[in-house]
Amino acid sequence: MHFEKMTVKEVKVFLQQAKELTPGQASLLENDQRRGVVELYKRYCYQKEAKIREKNRLEAMLSEELQLISKGFKAIAGVDEAGRGPLAGPVIAAAVILKPGVLIDRLNDSKQLSTKTRESLFEQVILNALSYGIAGATSEEIDQLNIHAATMLAMQRALEKLSLKPDYVLVDGFKIKDCMFRQKAIKGGDCLSMSIAAASILAKVSRDKIMANLHHQYPEYGFDRNKGYGTVAHREAITKHGLCPAHRRTFSMV
Repeated sequence: MHFEKMTVKEVKVFLQQAKELTPGQASLLENDQRRGVVELYKRYCYQKEAKIREKNRLEAMLSEELQLISKGFKAIAGVDEAGRGPLAGPVIAAAVILKPGVLIDRLNDSKQLSTKTRESLFEQVILNALSYGIAGATSEEIDQLNIHAATMLAMQRALEKLSLKPDYVLVDGFKIKDCMFRQKAIKGGDCLSMSIAAASILAKVSRDKIMANLHHQYPEYGFDRNKGYGTVAHREAITKHGLCPAHRRTFSMV
């Protein structure tokens, strides 16, 4: 490969299409006399390393699932929730059984991702799921039961919506009370398990859509922005307008 005969633009196109460089090609690019070519090579190396790190991260997130598969379990469901802490709106839970061994690029704890990335991953999770269920507990049920019990209820409902019944459940944080399936609770599981992370995406995106709809009914509270959480602006709106039907009466509003 005679890189010296190529323009910087041509080198850029070559690197965009190259899957792997030979040691000779790498040496020529690294020692090219043109600064633009050297910078393109450095960028190529950085992106290559980033892809390797991401692949390693995703493979590590499959460790729990692969251990269970090695023990004979086939349908492994990840479960997570969104909305434990807000002053308004439901708590939403999701259960997901992914195709065995699937890696979904960028998948992570939903709280660490942008809205745009979460919405894109929502579609990817659906495409790579053997089965999924999304369910919730209302603000009224939260007030009647308490938030922990309502969260357990939402998780049970999400599991019941699975068309494929799991033979093992991985859940973020706490074990699901009265769960009929074998289960394991993983602290910080939405960063450590591919299945739980997938569930966190479905739960978060679904709840955000519910809060956006509630905003149209009660625009004075800014639910489209705060998602029901107790921001300063949200608390000020409660002081000014009082509570709406979506608010959780048992939560501190001051």
